[in-house]
Amino acid sequence: MEYSMNKLTKMSGVSARTLRYYDEIGLLKPARVASSGYRIYGQEQADTLQQILFYRELDFSLEDIRKLLSAPDYDRGLAFISHLSALREKRERLDILIQNVTKSIAALKGEVTMTDQEKFEGFKQKLVDDNEAKYGVEIRDKYGDDTIEFSNKKFKGMSEEQWKKSQNLSAEINETLKAALKSGDPKSEVAQKACDLNRQWLCMFWEEGAYSKEAHKGLAETYIADERFKKYYDAIADGAAVFLRDSIVSYCQE
Repeated sequence: MEYSMNKLTKMSGVSARTLRYYDEIGLLKPARVASSGYRIYGQEQADTLQQILFYRELDFSLEDIRKLLSAPDYDRGLAFISHLSALREKRERLDILIQNVTKSIAALKGEVTMTDQEKFEGFKQKLVDDNEAKYGVEIRDKYGDDTIEFSNKKFKGMSEEQWKKSQNLSAEINETLKAALKSGDPKSEVAQKACDLNRQWLCMFWEEGAYSKEAHKGLAETYIADERFKKYYDAIADGAAVFLRDSIVSYCQE
């Protein structure tokens, strides 16, 4: 079966402009281009477009999708299994959010009472799921399932006040790290302050008594070993990931 661009857009709901863009970036090229200049798509392209739409529904970037689809070990059957699992998780989050909105409406009418913690149910689960998708394999391998499950449970049980505190700490770490980089000395007072703030933030998520200097240093190594962590910190300022790692090593030796 072959499809013109017009037929494929009607069948998939994807605009012609989007299909042209997918062609330009090498994400989805037509099977052939007719002598008239029209793009012609075949069964393989239709199947690939379906995969792209599944990944987009799960909030993957176009670049990540391109890498996945072009990987030598890409398996469409396994991809469907992964999509099914992820979509079920997404449905569970949406069900929780629907319950949240429903209860919020009832609370506004005075029909029920709603705690501050209940107001954030669903939102925290999405953050946990996103973190698992990005770092789950690595952190579970490094720290163990029990530690990660405890951390997730502790996070989801945070009160609004605790959540705001963690957010404020995160922002303060980044600002302090920026200031520390200007000194150029990982052992400077401001650099060590950034490390202590980092410790405080970690302890908000780790089990009580789980913090140790060795664990802190081990995590710091991932800031440069894992490109995702490195990208996050280097977005604050060039060289921030390595600088923070060096600062934490010094902090844990003091």
